[in-house]
Amino acid sequence: MEIAQLHQLFLRHPFIQTDTRKLQPGGIFFSLSGANFNGNKFAEQAIEQGVAYAVIDDPAFAKNDRYILVDDTTLALQQLAHYHRMQFSIPFIAVTGSNGKTTTKELIAAVLRKKYVTYATEGNFNNHIGVPLTLLKIKQDAGMAIIEMGANHLNEIAGYCQIAEPDYGLITNCGKAHLEGFGGIEGVRKGKGELYDYLRSKKRAIFRNTDLDYLEDMAQGIGQQITYGSANAQYIGRPLMNDVFLSVALLTKGTETTLETQLVGGYNFPNVMAAVAIGLHFGIALDDIKSAIAAYNPDNSRSQWLQKGTNRIILDAYNANPSSMRAAIINFAEARLDNKILWIGGMKEMGPEELHEHKELVSLIDRYRWQEVILVGKEFKEAGGSYTLFDTSDEAAAYVKQHMPQNSSILIKGSRGSRMEQMMAALGGS
Repeated sequence: MEIAQLHQLFLRHPFIQTDTRKLQPGGIFFSLSGANFNGNKFAEQAIEQGVAYAVIDDPAFAKNDRYILVDDTTLALQQLAHYHRMQFSIPFIAVTGSNGKTTTKELIAAVLRKKYVTYATEGNFNNHIGVPLTLLKIKQDAGMAIIEMGANHLNEIAGYCQIAEPDYGLITNCGKAHLEGFGGIEGVRKGKGELYDYLRSKKRAIFRNTDLDYLEDMAQGIGQQITYGSANAQYIGRPLMNDVFLSVALLTKGTETTLETQLVGGYNFPNVMAAVAIGLHFGIALDDIKSAIAAYNPDNSRSQWLQKGTNRIILDAYNANPSSMRAAIINFAEARLDNKILWIGGMKEMGPEELHEHKELVSLIDRYRWQEVILVGKEFKEAGGSYTLFDTSDEAAAYVKQHMPQNSSILIKGSRGSRMEQMMAALGGS
């Protein structure tokens, strides 16, 4: 079936489904296969449970005209998403980076929604399936679209750009994330820079943080650059910290305006400034920007500020790499808080740099005084330090239940694979 014909079916049944565990009547089911499963086997179940059509790529599973045969279901999903995207003339903004891209995307969406019907990636659904599914959720009432793009190897962002064809792009930063896949920091910059490469080739625009010199180098040749940062930018601000939460002093027309946030840590300053720059560029009133940012409350274990009994917790356990770890620990060390405790999980996908990066992390922890430090993960076994060490978060959680902290400030930080939320659960109602 041609993609244009498939799109016509999609317009009549505008609900794409890929997971038989979450099936709902109606829509179109894509039988996506993986390394260890054949998605075509689930097509009949999807039809029986009420989907309008099932897209398959194996003729052996075609039973009637409700089974749509294509060469490759994943490719067909991506082609359908691209075809759908090309029906819109609204601004499409792509967001990528090593750290902070999901928070930045959420802040941008909150600001733009003050004036425009805005569609944005849900959560961090930013991979080869998430990007097309995000595009296919955009309806005709859209005024703006924000597409988050994640990557752990080269040529990934380039592929997403071909699907989403963004008009604007933003790279939050290029840190030490997914070093195993990218092969080092230069590989990270090259991979994230594929967004700039696409926009440069299409003579489109970027939003650039002037506080990161390497972004200026990466952006050479891009004609339209809207800049933000703490200096030398069109939109200038500076971070203000109280005990925990970030405020931003924004300089506009020679006067300083303070933006309040519910974000933990000065490392969120560029994320806020990105949302400010995009909001002002697209005509959002400053008061609306302020209220949108003030109302945004992070969730899903991303820099959440929580209270459990007598303890105050910063839960930042969704992702971690050397760059974000360093920023979080330094911010916590410098915050005006009492009885500071660190619960730190190992960093994943470090490749040959694993031992070096964990040694560096332990050296950073050594610089400050803590009430207690618990390290979780085999990655720390040879990293040095004289801290309490557990192989798994389950073991660490069992220890916490027997040694419950009181009246403490706790930073819980680690990669998703470290499952540091188990530590949070161990606190219960303490």
